[in-house]
Amino acid sequence: MTEHLGYEKHAAAEGGVDNIRNGTRTKTVLTEHSGHVEIDVPRDRAATFEPQIVRKRQRRLAGVDEIVLSLYAKGLTTGESAP
Repeated sequence: MTEHLGYEKHAAAEGGVDNIRNGTRTKTVLTEHSGHVEIDVPRDRAATFEPQIVRKRQRRLAGVDEIVLSLYAKGLTTGESAP
């Protein structure tokens, strides 16, 4: 969202920007092994933000469980990110 809008969260928008953050929306998606998972999807006022991992109107996630397991296998904790 920061890249899309051009400013950091909690920072003032520059130059009278009309499109600003507008909170999040809760969405329930179905994964292969974990079942139903509830996520928060950020949204903007002009509705121009396109989520990249869980697309708009997408309800099923394939391959997410394998990604999570591989990150844990590499020793990453939930507070770290992959290089």
